Amino acid sequence: MINACAHATFFCKLLCNLRKLLHEKQSSRYRSVGSLHLTTPDNNKLKVGIIGGGHLGKQLALTLLQLVPIPAESLRISTRRPEALEEFQKLGIQCFYHNSNLASWANVIFLCCLPSQLSHICLEIQTSLEKTCVVYSFVAAVPLPRLKLLLNHTNILRPQYECVEDYVNIWGANKEVAAALQDPVILEATCPYIPAGGITLNMKWLEGVCYAALNMCTARKLANPQALLLLNELFLSVHFKYCKKNTASCPKFQPTDFVNKIYVKSLSRNRSFPWFDLTIAQLKKTPFSQCLSTSTVLQRHLTYLYCDLFGISLTKEQPVVSTGSLSQ
Repeated sequence: MINACAHATFFCKLLCNLRKLLHEKQSSRYRSVGSLHLTTPDNNKLKVGIIGGGHLGKQLALTLLQLVPIPAESLRISTRRPEALEEFQKLGIQCFYHNSNLASWANVIFLCCLPSQLSHICLEIQTSLEKTCVVYSFVAAVPLPRLKLLLNHTNILRPQYECVEDYVNIWGANKEVAAALQDPVILEATCPYIPAGGITLNMKWLEGVCYAALNMCTARKLANPQALLLLNELFLSVHFKYCKKNTASCPKFQPTDFVNKIYVKSLSRNRSFPWFDLTIAQLKKTPFSQCLSTSTVLQRHLTYLYCDLFGISLTKEQPVVSTGSLSQ
C-alpha cells in the first residue's frame, strides 16, 4: 500500500505542476494579445476523486492531502458509507455516495474498490467521464483490457507490482502511509528505479504517466513543439551532480520518442500530438519504451525528479531530507 500511495502521489504532483505550467503558458499567450480571458485559479486546480472509503481509500486521501498537497476542497470521496468518514468531513472534504457525480467533477479518479464492485461502479460512471479524466485503478484483479471495456474509456492508468524474494524489510510498523513516506529511506525504496523492500513496479506505468501528460497538452490544443518543451521542463529539469556541470548533455524529448518516424514526417509544427490510448501504452511496445529502457541518463533524471518532488535528495549512501520547501 505504501508503494501504491507513493506512486499515486507522484502522479498527482506531476499533474499539479503540469497544470501550473499550462496555465502560465496560456496566461502569457493571452497577455501577448491583450486578452483578459484567463483561466481562473479555481478552474486550474487539480480535482481528485476517490471511489471507495475503505482502508486504501482513507490512506490515499490522507497521503494526497499531506504530501501533494491537495486542498480539501479539491478532494472528494464517494463511498457507500459516507457517515463512516466523519474525520474527513471535518477536514472539509465532501464525502457522499454518488459515483457518477464524482466522475463528472474530477480530473483524476482513483478506484479503491473491491473487484466484485468494479463492474457496477464502471456502469455508473462511464457516461459521466470526460475524455480528459484519468481513471487510476488500484483494482489489481481486473486487467487493463477489461477495465477499458467496462469504462468505454482509454485514459486509464493501472500500476502493476511484483514481490521478490530475499529482501530486507525496511517498511517498519507505521500504520499511516503518509507518516511512513516521511522516512527518506522508505520513500527512496518506493522510487521506480531504486527497487527495494521486495516490491517492484512495472515500468510500463511510467510510460503511461508520460503519455498522460502529453494528452493534457493535446487537450489544451498545444502544438507539439510547445508540448515537448513543457515535458522537458516537467520531467527533465531536475539535474544530478554530473549533469549540472554539462547541461548540454542532458536528454531532451524529441517527437520520435513518443510517435513513430513515419507519423513525425506528417506532423507539422502547429499540430498537436494525437490523443494516446493509455491502455495501449501500458500493454504494448511504444516508441517511448525503447527510449525509457535504454537511456540510463533519462532514468537518472526521472529518479532525481521523483525524489525532488518528495523533498529528498539522493546521496551514495542514503537520501537526505531537503531543507528547502517541497516542490508543488
